Amino acid sequence: MKQHTTDILIIGAGLTGLTTAFHLVRGGKQVHILECNDRVGGQIHTFREDGFIFESGPNTGVVSYPEVAELFSALSPACQLETAHDEAKCRLIWKGNAFRALPSGLFSAVTTPLFTLSDKFRILGEPFRAKGTNPDESVGELAARRLGKSFLNYAVDPFLSGVYAGDPLKLVTRYALPKLYNLEQQYGGFIKGTIAKARLPKTDRDRLATKKVFSASGGLENLVKAMEETIGRPNITLSASGITIRPSENGWQATYKTSEGEQTLHANTVVTTCGAYALPALLPFIPAVDMDKISNLQYAPVVQVSVGIRNTGNLHFNAFGGLVPSCEKKDVLGILFPAACFDNRAPKGGALFSFFIGGVKRSELTRLTDDELKALVIHEFHAMLKFPIGIQPDMIRIFRHAHAIPQYELSSGERFATIDKLQTRYPGLILAGNIKGGIGMADRIRQATGIAENLLM
Repeated sequence: MKQHTTDILIIGAGLTGLTTAFHLVRGGKQVHILECNDRVGGQIHTFREDGFIFESGPNTGVVSYPEVAELFSALSPACQLETAHDEAKCRLIWKGNAFRALPSGLFSAVTTPLFTLSDKFRILGEPFRAKGTNPDESVGELAARRLGKSFLNYAVDPFLSGVYAGDPLKLVTRYALPKLYNLEQQYGGFIKGTIAKARLPKTDRDRLATKKVFSASGGLENLVKAMEETIGRPNITLSASGITIRPSENGWQATYKTSEGEQTLHANTVVTTCGAYALPALLPFIPAVDMDKISNLQYAPVVQVSVGIRNTGNLHFNAFGGLVPSCEKKDVLGILFPAACFDNRAPKGGALFSFFIGGVKRSELTRLTDDELKALVIHEFHAMLKFPIGIQPDMIRIFRHAHAIPQYELSSGERFATIDKLQTRYPGLILAGNIKGGIGMADRIRQATGIAENLLM
């Protein structure tokens, strides 16, 4: 059995693990990453085929925090931040038999066909509505209370289908959308809160959080590859199976297997970044009564289908994409238009689409065969994107994700408290990743940066 040592061991070479390691290495720490897959990046994986550049996992992020811009700045010129074209400001919602623009301001909110007349008046009265008193109120309940049922159905429901692939009546606002929850609790409402926050003085660092949609130039995989280069390939072990972490006299001991046989690695600190479902086997020393409160986190299954066409004819797709409300009873959660957002994602005159299928409410669709999924997508290619029946896609690629997106439901509070308790009980153990702290790429980068900063103190 081969034995190794390091200062800090990171489990998982996804965005959280790589970002943590990147900052630690730059700070002079000795770091090693163990990854069970045969590549770095986790859910991030970019494909290039016949002039199309498409993602199998996340397509975009939002520059929600300064840490995102700072990471790309630190990686330049090896990796460049690419912000979406102005077309990405247009978001579409399916209603009836067509996509319609989601309102982007008060005037469009009261003139849109998406909402009922009574709810348009309700939106006008939102600043004067009393704030909620239930700390565990779901996003759906909050939206219906403050803005009305049609706003829930045609704005919040499709938004959560696109972000969480989840059920708005099960996702708890203070866990799933804490910024939205705080707008009401701190300022009394969404509109008043948005206005008040816009008036707050901002530092130069605050201004780095532009809220723009982003990718990496040439595809998100360039982001993880640039971090891998800085971390150093010898400091990353891929295809590590049977990883088990246990406390030892001088810190932590990891055992695992590679093609070279059984391995042991000693570290002062361990940072886990894997999904909740992997933690029981990874951390067998944690009592079941505690682990159950973490590992019961539900993940929405999602199938993403990348569709490319070389010539769109007279059709134009100048938007971020279109989302589909549950009440419309369609078989897709939404369709993104990556080539409208970023350069060189499709041949000139062509387009690239990302269809999302499944989620919490329609998980049975993720069990369709590849042929059945292709038939479904081609049907919506004509019905929703309005391509003539005689026109067929030039490229279709299917990607299945059984554990795509964690659902921050009512059990999240207990999970967060248990994580804090375990980290106090076991000094040197840090439980990170999408089990807490948000699900977006910006959330992962921010969490990882904070962990690294604390370990470098």
